[in-house]
Amino acid sequence: MLAVLCSTGFAQTNELNIYSARHYPTDEALYGNFTKATGIKINRVDADDAGIIARLKAEGAASPADVILLVDASRLWRGEAEGLFKPISSKLLNDAIPEQFRANTDSAGQTPWYGFSTRARVIVYNKTSVKSQDVDTYEELADPKNKGKLCIRSGSHPYNLSLFGAVMEHLGEKQTEQWLKGMVSNMARSPKGGDTDQIKGVASGECGVAVTNSYYLARLMRSTNPEDKAVVEKVGVVFPNQSSWGTHVNIAGGAVAKHAPNTANAIKFLEYLASPSAQNHFADGNNEWPAARGVHINNPALQAMTGGNFKSETVHVSVVGMNQVKVQQLLDRVGFK
Repeated sequence: MLAVLCSTGFAQTNELNIYSARHYPTDEALYGNFTKATGIKINRVDADDAGIIARLKAEGAASPADVILLVDASRLWRGEAEGLFKPISSKLLNDAIPEQFRANTDSAGQTPWYGFSTRARVIVYNKTSVKSQDVDTYEELADPKNKGKLCIRSGSHPYNLSLFGAVMEHLGEKQTEQWLKGMVSNMARSPKGGDTDQIKGVASGECGVAVTNSYYLARLMRSTNPEDKAVVEKVGVVFPNQSSWGTHVNIAGGAVAKHAPNTANAIKFLEYLASPSAQNHFADGNNEWPAARGVHINNPALQAMTGGNFKSETVHVSVVGMNQVKVQQLLDRVGFK
């Protein structure tokens, strides 16, 4: 369901039309601060990643969209592959955002999209029934020692497609298929629900181990709700593969829409997202890590989770996106729903 939030007067000179898959209430301050600093009024359409891509394709050249905000590397890659973005040149963005977290440049040296925040795909476990050393790698999720313990959301969800696409870069197609097959054998229940549901399943004892994006756990850690606090007390967290290739990190990012009527404002907004103030907002407001270089954060949940830092993988996020079609075929073959 697409909903227009804010004003409806699209395509005026001092305005910016954003299609956003970032449905986090804390982002309201992010938009408000940009308007306050620039005088540029924001009109926003909220939907999920797939809905935004479908809408852009349907609108074609008549689309009023200036900026596209998506929350997964595979979706950003898909938008680029389908020609929905306008590649841009920005020294500020190229200096701020590491090459790993942005699209490859095109033949003209321009970049189709940039990542602005990151989230780790971590493993949570029941502290009573599971030892952390038995689940400290992604590979162990498929180990027979964890049979009947695994909970995970749908394999076809973008967060998992990106994780599995990254694992395929490390293990190769054949080994990844065996790994996925092993995870299916180890499931405590059929895939269902979101990441928070997986964490709660571990806390209740229905599952011994689950996979989640780090910010879902951080939200529970920062919650004042007694039920959330009880969940957090029962689960431990592991940042997998610290002794090998590192923990998988996904991104949320943005692009200028192909037919943007306000291109200059759009670039200005993307550059704003790379600023220290906006980057700190991603950390404090939604428990994500900044993508920009040299930004220091002070989020107590992220600090407690990692002890300050962790080793992340270095696979380029574009490669992760490109692998998603092959990964889906593997999922179908092994019966991973």
